[in-house]
Amino acid sequence: MSHQVPLMSLNLGEHQTAVDARLRSWRSEEIGLRVWDRDHTVWSSAPLPELTNRLGWLDLPGSMQPRLPEFEALARSVIEDGYTHIVLLGMGGSSLAPEVFASVFGSADGYPALTILDSTHPTAVRTVERQIDPARTLFVVSSKSGTTLETMSLFRTMWHRVSSAVEHPGRSFVAITDAGSSLQELAEERRFRQVINAPSEVGGRYSALSPFGLAPAALIGANVTRLLTRSKVMADACSATVAEAENPGLVLGAVLGELALAGVDKVTFVTSPALAAFPAWIEQLVAESTGKNGKGIVPVGSEPQLPPESYGKDRLFISLELTGDEPSASAIDLMAMAQAGHPVMSIELAEKADLGQEMFRWEMATAAAGAILRINPFDQPDVQLAKELAKRAMAEPDFGSEATGGGSIDITSRDGLERELEDWVKVRAGDYIAIQAYLAPTPDSEALLQQIRQALGRRLGVATTLGFGPRFLHSTGQLHKGGPPTGRFLQLVDEAGEDVAIPETDYSFGTLVAAQALGDYQALLQRGRHVLRINLGDEVSGGLQRLLEMSG
Repeated sequence: MSHQVPLMSLNLGEHQTAVDARLRSWRSEEIGLRVWDRDHTVWSSAPLPELTNRLGWLDLPGSMQPRLPEFEALARSVIEDGYTHIVLLGMGGSSLAPEVFASVFGSADGYPALTILDSTHPTAVRTVERQIDPARTLFVVSSKSGTTLETMSLFRTMWHRVSSAVEHPGRSFVAITDAGSSLQELAEERRFRQVINAPSEVGGRYSALSPFGLAPAALIGANVTRLLTRSKVMADACSATVAEAENPGLVLGAVLGELALAGVDKVTFVTSPALAAFPAWIEQLVAESTGKNGKGIVPVGSEPQLPPESYGKDRLFISLELTGDEPSASAIDLMAMAQAGHPVMSIELAEKADLGQEMFRWEMATAAAGAILRINPFDQPDVQLAKELAKRAMAEPDFGSEATGGGSIDITSRDGLERELEDWVKVRAGDYIAIQAYLAPTPDSEALLQQIRQALGRRLGVATTLGFGPRFLHSTGQLHKGGPPTGRFLQLVDEAGEDVAIPETDYSFGTLVAAQALGDYQALLQRGRHVLRINLGDEVSGGLQRLLEMSG
C-alpha cells in the first residue's frame, strides 16, 4: 500500500495565478515554519487566548500514538461485558468525527454498533430510547468543557433510564473531556467506567484525531493505529521544513482563501458513496473557523445536483473519491462544471484510513485560509449569542412574543405563507439559502428537505445548505451569524407530540428545542439576517410536502 498523501488535482482556471502568488508570498514570509512555531502573528498581531492555546492539533498524529492501547483496551472490556450498542452523546466537534468513522468504517465483526445522539428534539430522544437495551448499551458522554447543555441534558435522561435497569449504572458510561472539567467531576462522583482526558489545547472542531474521535473509533473496531499512522504521513508532508508550494495543507488553504477573496466562497462537495458522511465534518471545521467578522467560506455538502448552468460564479467544486469505490453520479457533473468554467479540485483517497490524512490536511488548510481572510480560525465569537437568547427563551415565557409565535408563520396559512415566501426568495447573486430544521432528523424528513433544497436551488440559482437543529448551532451557526451577510435562512419548527422530561431539571426536551430555535431566530434577526420561520404544526411530513409545492 502506498504511503504517499492522497492525490489532489487542481483546475482553477483564472484563479490559479492568485493561488500561486499567495504560495510565493507565504514562502518569503515562512508561513509554514511560523504555523508550527505557534506564531500568533500568522493570524493576529495580538496574542489572543483562543489562538495561542488552540494549536495542539498539530501534534496529535504523533502524540496520540501512546494513547491507542488505552482506547483498544476499553473496546475489549466493553465487548467482554456484553455491550452490543454504543450511544454517543455529544455536539459539534465531539460528535461529527465519530459519526464519520461510523459511516465510513462501520462496526467490525463482534464490535458494538454506534449511534450518535445530538438532537434535543423529543422525537429523536424517544426513538433512540426505544432502539436500545439499556442494560447492554454503553453511553459515551463527550464534551470538552463538560457544560454543553444539550449533552448534559441527554446524559441525565440516559442515566435515569439505565439506573432503572442495572444495579451499577456508572459502569455503562464513559466520559471524554478535558482534565478537571465539570464532566470529569460528575463522572468520578457517579463512578463511570472510565474517564478519557483530551488535550486542553485542542479545540472541539480540530479534535478528530484526539480522544474525541479516536476512542469512539476504537470502540467500533476501526483500525485506529492505521488511521493515526496515515495522519502522520500528512503531518510530515505539511511540516515546517516543506516548501509552502509543496505543502498539501497550505496549497489547499491558499485555494480556499484566495478564491473566497475573489467571491468564490461556496465550497461545494461531491463524494463517492463511501465518503458521503465526510463533508459534514469538513463543513463544521470550515464554517465555524472562517465565518466571522463579516467574512467566511460557505461549505455546501450533500446538495442535490443541478445542471451546470444552474450554478453561479461563486462555486468551487471539490470531489472526494475513494479508490475502488463505485463511481459517483456526481463525477460526470464535475467534469461538466470544469468545462463550464467553474474551478474544480479533486482528492482521491487510496484507502479508508486516509481519512486521517484528509482530516489533518483540512485542519491545516482551514487554519491557513484564516490567515488569508485575516480572522482567528480558532474562536467562535457568535456561537454564544444564540445560547444566551435560548436561555432567555426558557426563563422568560413571553420572550419573542412581540412577534406572534416568535415570528413564525403557520404552514396552513397558505396565502400568508406564499406572500412571505415570495419576499424571502428575493436573492442576489452570491447569496445562499440555509434551511434550519429544528425537527427530528428522520430519513423521511431529510428526503423531503432535500427535495425542497433542490427546488429552491433550481428556482433561485444559489447555493443551498441544510442543517438539523440544534446540532448545526455548534458548527455552521457561527457562519450564519458572523459570516458574510449573504445568507437567507428558512427556520422550520414543529409542535412535537409526546414530550420527554429531563431528569434532575425543571424543563423538558420540547421546551429546550423550542427555546433553542427561538434563540437562534432572535440571534439571526439581531445580526440583520433575512429569516423566514415556519411552524409545520403536528404533521411534519404533510407540512414539508406543502412547503415543497410552494418552493418550486
